[in-house]
Amino acid sequence: MKYCRFQLSSRPQYGLVETVAGREEITRLLVNAPEDSNGDMEDVPTKRMEPVPLAEAALWAPVRPSKIICVGRNYREHAAEFGHDVPAEPLIFLKPPSSLLSAGGEIRRPKISERVDHEGELGVVVARTCHKVSPDEDVHPYILGYTCVNDVTARDLQKKDGQWTRAKGFDTFCPVGPVVTDEVDPLAGVQVETRVNGEVRQQGSTRDFIFALDVVIRYISQCMTLLPGDLISTGTPAGVGPLVAGDVVEVSVEGVGVLRNQVVDE
Repeated sequence: MKYCRFQLSSRPQYGLVETVAGREEITRLLVNAPEDSNGDMEDVPTKRMEPVPLAEAALWAPVRPSKIICVGRNYREHAAEFGHDVPAEPLIFLKPPSSLLSAGGEIRRPKISERVDHEGELGVVVARTCHKVSPDEDVHPYILGYTCVNDVTARDLQKKDGQWTRAKGFDTFCPVGPVVTDEVDPLAGVQVETRVNGEVRQQGSTRDFIFALDVVIRYISQCMTLLPGDLISTGTPAGVGPLVAGDVVEVSVEGVGVLRNQVVDE
């Protein structure tokens, strides 16, 4: 199943996304929020609506997480491009939910930063409460679906602070979307690509993760309880680089879609 969150009659709604005559359309309304389904999306009731082309919808971020957990340096080449060693265990940090931005929204470069970078990533939406997952437990029941994420980063502030909260926590620094889908399998490998003004900046496959998705979920669950709707951003390939006002940045995840946002100065 593939779904989005969009504005209808002045309020956000969840909608089922299907391909009709070669284009993606929002075909039905989801009566209940997907994160309330306990992972059983097939039983989420729907109701009729006049279909809307996904490309013409006023989209909202398709997630409402209590927290956003990100994995740093999960590709060897990305660790190397900044001269860092490959981590011995997953390196995790948090972004605040206030940093969320919808597909089509504007990424605002803060005045106090001189370099703001793109970091295209695969996002994972949590399906059900998850805590201390055992080494032999299947993680798939804890996954509601997958989406595109741009872990926007004020690189100069990251280096200045010595920790990452401020650099990654600005409003608009977590674009997500345009949809969530359970129709891909990152454990088998999906392509992640970032383009700026049409030029490819980043390319990678989830097969190249240092820490596979099941390892990441087990690791995070040992120290914090993951709640339905929480978002995990799984790491970015090599090729991160600066954004300037006027740029259009696109994060593409194979089988999910394209997250497109324009950059403006604060």
